Amino acid sequence: MKKETDMSGRNAVDRREFLITSAGIMAAGIGQACSAATPEEIERGAVAVGKLPRRPLGRDGREVSVLIGASTWSADAVQAGIRCGVNYWHKSEDWGSNVPRAILKDRDAHYCQVCVDRVRGNHERGQIDEEAHYQFVKSALEQTGLRYFDDMQLHFGYHHVAEQKSNRGFVRAFERLKKEGLVRHLCLSQHHYAENSRVEAGQNAAEILTAVVQDGVFEHAQFMYSYGETEPMKELVSLARRNGFGTIAMKTTRGAGRMKNDAEFMKQFPADTSPHQALARWLTTMTELDAAVVQITSLSEFVDTFSGAGRPVRSADAQALERMTAYADREVCRLCNECASHCQLGIPIADILRYERYAQDYGEDLRARALYALLDRQGDSCIACGNCLPHCKQQLEIPRKLAAAHQILRIKG
Repeated sequence: MKKETDMSGRNAVDRREFLITSAGIMAAGIGQACSAATPEEIERGAVAVGKLPRRPLGRDGREVSVLIGASTWSADAVQAGIRCGVNYWHKSEDWGSNVPRAILKDRDAHYCQVCVDRVRGNHERGQIDEEAHYQFVKSALEQTGLRYFDDMQLHFGYHHVAEQKSNRGFVRAFERLKKEGLVRHLCLSQHHYAENSRVEAGQNAAEILTAVVQDGVFEHAQFMYSYGETEPMKELVSLARRNGFGTIAMKTTRGAGRMKNDAEFMKQFPADTSPHQALARWLTTMTELDAAVVQITSLSEFVDTFSGAGRPVRSADAQALERMTAYADREVCRLCNECASHCQLGIPIADILRYERYAQDYGEDLRARALYALLDRQGDSCIACGNCLPHCKQQLEIPRKLAAAHQILRIKG
């Protein structure tokens, strides 16, 4: 695949190329495909969780588990998830030729999603290309052996409402594939682009998704949603529910991984719950969401998280969520991007702090560093001018956060 080079001289590659370059690492056994648990441990974990409740996803009424799965999970967590009734799989194309046998064997019992990126650039500068998206899905089907994808998802979504209304290239690619019986449902994951200096006239996720819901072409969406959520996103979820539009929360942990590793924080944490347990209970019983995806790094984390799915929030969980919200507001970027346009150097602040999440909270150091290496400007470019600070609603010390993230994400030579 041809690489594009930006003004700084760094090589910019899209997600598909990154997956190709990381395939050897995964094959070598370093990635999430490895399973550390025995079959007996997996079975015990599944029994501890039990069968997951399901809900309709949008207007077509498909019943999906209230917490869905992802190809980025550890293999033992995937196996336990299948036993517990997880039946919707995010980014299933990333399994490549290693799709779990249980899914291939009982294909129609699972909803497998393909996540499709823009081409000739990243999510900010890349393009929607009907033919490229069409060919990508066909290639992914050939590699995975899944025969069809249930859901075709536009990764990172639209830049603004005008693009959503005028550029139907992704929709046309979907329609062609659907006629061939290769995909069935149309969806997107939507990020924030308001105040993004790299996206002209970018808008926030709530604005774009409101237009998507009203348009009626897409059936459901994934978007960032977690405890301490803002009013515009809460209103968007309510609008979606009223219109039969499916909703799946993503980027849900909001720092839960680093909280568990913070001894001082956990020392004061309520007994009889955990960050992931409280999160799962809240997501599945205290919101209007249809489902949510939670990044899982191990079988034990699967059990801790999924055993809370569909169960009411207890007093200890409510106290935990208050502490988690205060911690996250103080330490974890919401990725709203409102500070970005005020950086005179054009540093991709939200991208850097998103990759920091991958490393700090998801245990995906390899992926985080590989993505960070592709940025044209990294955290060490920050000159601490302070222009961004008045525009952060969380009042984060952004220069300090960027410097710390650089130390975590830089590839040490």
